[in-house]
Amino acid sequence: MQLYGLDSCDSCRLARKALKYLMVDYIDVRKSEVPKNVLEAALTKFGTALINKSSITWRSLDDVTRTRNPYDLLQAYPTLMKRPLIVNGAKMTLGWKPDVAALYVDWHKN
Repeated sequence: MQLYGLDSCDSCRLARKALKYLMVDYIDVRKSEVPKNVLEAALTKFGTALINKSSITWRSLDDVTRTRNPYDLLQAYPTLMKRPLIVNGAKMTLGWKPDVAALYVDWHKN
C-alpha cells in the first residue's frame, strides 16, 4: 500500500497515523515523483477531481497554465494533487474523509 501526500498536509498526517500498522509506504510528492502509471490511473479514475483547485498552488497559477493538460499540470506542480492518494493494489482512493477512512480502518480491524 502506498500513500502519496505531503508532510505539511493535515489529511495526510491523519491518514498516516491511522494506517501506521498497515505497513504503508509513504511518498511525499515534493520529494519523489508519482509514478507515471499511478498518475495516469488516478486521472482515469478521478479525472480533474485529482487537482486541488482550492490549493495555494492553483491560486498562484495564471489562466493559461490552468488550461494545461491535467497530467502535465500534476507533473509540473505535484502539490496540486488532492491528497492523500492511497493505492492498495488495484484499489485507489482520494482524500481522507470518514467514508474513505472507514474502508481502511474497518479492513484493518478484520
